[in-house]
Amino acid sequence: MRLARADLIVGAAYLSLAVLVLSGQWLHTDRGYLIKSGQDQTMWEWFFAVTAHNVAHLENPLGSLLQNYPDGVNMMANTAMFGVGVPLTPVTLMFGPTVTFVLVLTVGLFGTAFAWYWLFSRELVPSKFAAAVGGLFCGFAPAMISHANAHPNFVVLALLPLIVLQLIRMARRLDGSRRKRGEAERSFWTAAGIDLRLGAGERSGGAEEGRTRPSAPRTRPERSGGQIKHSFVLGLLVALQIALGEEPLLIFALSFGVFALVYHLHTPRTGWRALRAITPTVLLAALITVALTEIPLCWQFFGPQSYRSIEHGPMNNDLEALFQFPSESLGGMFSHGQNLAINPTEENSYFGWPLWIVVTVAVALMWRERAVRAAAAVIVAFTVLSLGATLMIGHLNTGITLPWQRLEDVPLLNSVLESRFTMAAIPAIALILALATQHALDYWKVSATDWRPLALFGALAFALLPLTPTVLPAVQRPPTPDFFADGTVRQYVSHGSVVVAPPPTPPDARALHWQADSGFEFPLAGGYFVGPTGTSKKGRYGPDDRPTASLLMKAQRSNTIPVVDDATRAQALADLRYWRADVVVLPPTDNSDTLRLTVDQLIGFPARYVDGVWLWDVRDLVGASAPA
Repeated sequence: MRLARADLIVGAAYLSLAVLVLSGQWLHTDRGYLIKSGQDQTMWEWFFAVTAHNVAHLENPLGSLLQNYPDGVNMMANTAMFGVGVPLTPVTLMFGPTVTFVLVLTVGLFGTAFAWYWLFSRELVPSKFAAAVGGLFCGFAPAMISHANAHPNFVVLALLPLIVLQLIRMARRLDGSRRKRGEAERSFWTAAGIDLRLGAGERSGGAEEGRTRPSAPRTRPERSGGQIKHSFVLGLLVALQIALGEEPLLIFALSFGVFALVYHLHTPRTGWRALRAITPTVLLAALITVALTEIPLCWQFFGPQSYRSIEHGPMNNDLEALFQFPSESLGGMFSHGQNLAINPTEENSYFGWPLWIVVTVAVALMWRERAVRAAAAVIVAFTVLSLGATLMIGHLNTGITLPWQRLEDVPLLNSVLESRFTMAAIPAIALILALATQHALDYWKVSATDWRPLALFGALAFALLPLTPTVLPAVQRPPTPDFFADGTVRQYVSHGSVVVAPPPTPPDARALHWQADSGFEFPLAGGYFVGPTGTSKKGRYGPDDRPTASLLMKAQRSNTIPVVDDATRAQALADLRYWRADVVVLPPTDNSDTLRLTVDQLIGFPARYVDGVWLWDVRDLVGASAPA
């Protein structure tokens, strides 16, 4: 009961902090909008809304024609997060996609923190407080808070530590041994006679493996039924993570492999024995994962609107960003640094210079511990990868080539934003912080008046307080035009699409929100998604640019009516036929007069003002021009 009470207190603290961080959105779930998300919140709300719509109407959720009409969108190739979108369908239908969006983010921050705390408290350190420090950092690290503006797939990461826990327990049971709860590596406090939970007999120095390690009590070998059970659990966890986010799973798998390799470098026989014991069960788990995800993965890679890779250009971290404070933190409020992030949702490396000092000192003091060496290897390897192909310092390209240059064309890796590799360092840093806290607590029990534990707690506060997250800023988004909100649009849509002038794109995807508010009564030309371009099957954000869409966007940016001749009008008619347009709609937007006069010339008749929008009913025009 005492342990359960501690878990409850830690969980309540994590949940309270998650709600506080997102309180700006929670207070206004009707029209609130996380301003730093750009158009990503609109995109994610659309994903959740269309998933609920498809489930409620018993339609295929893996693809949709509701945007990018008539080509549609491959939902599996767009991180639609069916793992939460499908179960939360009732919430979306009753309360709207904005509530689902902020609920997923909140539960993601809380769940990720608590899952890592659970792993640390059961497998790493005996102190709940030490484990809570590690879990806190995992759930509320700068990258997590940055992604909480817009990217639920990089916030809902609670299954990753559960996968680790399952692998650890599988290896232990299948090897036919069970380690005691107090077994661990010796700490740097051994001079004071302190043994930690992970310590005894697992140092790399001194005697050879097996000579100083106490013999572990043997258990009966795992029966085949137990192995199948473990395989099924592991396969199910991985399949669920695929339904939540594949990119975090890939980064995690690579980092866990590096950690395991370095951890067993000085005890190769133990590592080889664990690998042999676990391999058949892991292979069976892989088959179970494939069986559970075969259809959606085939749709993702070979279905309509699938693509082979996505070209995003250089997305590396700047070296200076590693030492700056994140914008949404106490440190960022008082010490503003140079803006070095890709965008406000990708502050993946803003750990702050105090944390690096503390982590470096802690690694040096605990270097004899294998877990610390393995964590340090993960931090270094994935931080270097995140710096990209060439080293950037303060936006200055030094021309120094880095390892990512040899990896950026590797399949699967070439679709990862390299700056996100630093997220692999988050649990590794948390492990070091948890172990250091445990060392201090145990030494304090022996010598309560010594200054060194107090110094370590002061160092932790020095490193973590500047990273304390602040409330994410939210604003009120403009209301949906009555033309969509009141259902007037249904009078102008027969069997074709609505073309917004200009069609929605990643920089302006508001029309997706209007479509969801209307109850998905019509498909949209254009949109915000990832899909193939041309015949190369390379992915890009947004649709291929139709000439008329490009013309309208250029007119809006320049606030100048372009020259419209017969060829331009013929191209506009061809594009309307391609979109199978029923109506062209001009909502309130920048430079709307210029857009209205441009569309008047392109279509050949003036617009009508209906329920807050200008519109051109083109059903007769497009139908009359269609081939027999």
